[in-house]
Amino acid sequence: MKNLEHPTATGIVTILYVDDEAMTRKYFHRSFGADYEVLTAPDADSAIGILRDKNSQVGIVVTDYRMPGRDGGDLLRQIALEFPHTVRILVTAYADREVLLDTVNAGEVFRILEKPLDLGEIKNALRLASELSRERCARLQRLGAIDETLSFLAHELNTPLAAIINFSRGVRHRVADTSVSPLQQAEIGNAALAMDDNARYCLSLLSSFVESVQCAGASSAHQAGSTAKQVILSLLDAYPLTAAQWASIRIDIREDFRIVALPNCVALVLSSLLNNALRALQDQPAPSICFTVLVEGNPQIRIADNGPGIPPEILDRLMVDPVTTHADAGGKGWGMIFCKRIMQSFGGGILVHSAAGTTVTLNFPDMKLG
Repeated sequence: MKNLEHPTATGIVTILYVDDEAMTRKYFHRSFGADYEVLTAPDADSAIGILRDKNSQVGIVVTDYRMPGRDGGDLLRQIALEFPHTVRILVTAYADREVLLDTVNAGEVFRILEKPLDLGEIKNALRLASELSRERCARLQRLGAIDETLSFLAHELNTPLAAIINFSRGVRHRVADTSVSPLQQAEIGNAALAMDDNARYCLSLLSSFVESVQCAGASSAHQAGSTAKQVILSLLDAYPLTAAQWASIRIDIREDFRIVALPNCVALVLSSLLNNALRALQDQPAPSICFTVLVEGNPQIRIADNGPGIPPEILDRLMVDPVTTHADAGGKGWGMIFCKRIMQSFGGGILVHSAAGTTVTLNFPDMKLG
């Protein structure tokens, strides 16, 4: 699992400044430490050590060209290979035109700044580099979310498909038995219904995902995004609900908000949570599921059911370890872990409270409707 968290997501860009002169490093830190998180290194090897330690947290590297040992050009070449997301700026006091042109043409540097450094020029270069760093951060988050979505989709489809396989084997075994009793006939019928339900869930999941992707593409062209209410209604429209299940569902829109980031992924999360709730309510005499959309400190979607709740020993591990109460139906226990990762990929979160019933709260970054 890739670490999708990046300081640029909160507006604070981390800069690594590399120079063998201690006074120059102190001057740079003093000049820009108020606006950025500034790290410093005296040479190329130390800089690589910091980058490896901080991983994706460093957004910009500013390095002097002439340094003892490896020069700045060599450092930038290594950074381009190991940390391609990092915006790279080269500082030089030498008019080594061929070397500088080679560095620029190789795509290893975003800007070249000449010594003596001009404070205004550096500020402008860092501002532009910060914008580029944020764009790259967003791109990394989207790619990571796509990876999570595909894994999540594969998991969600695998569980009902595994159940279908198990039920079909049982059906074949019962049908092969010529002395099938009325009770066994009923079991065959129930297995057939279970296969139908699971197959319909697979189809609805794919349908919901495709529809949400199309809606996200259309809305992005208008810079709008889908509202939480729209995502929920689209989910319920695509989900294969029975009449009784429909009657058990209530929607409470207290304050709507836009889901700008990855609405297709959010639709998958909601689909998984709805599926979990319906499973928990199978034997409940008066089942109830409520979707609540509200803004309470931050935008939220809550899914509450009046099922038997989640045992404490499973609840404590629910989003940490692969645990499940549906192993007999092919469950692997990764569903809630994937839900958590998807929500975290765009700065959201997920909380689960279970006592008399279960409430799952999806927390979103501030995206209230204007």
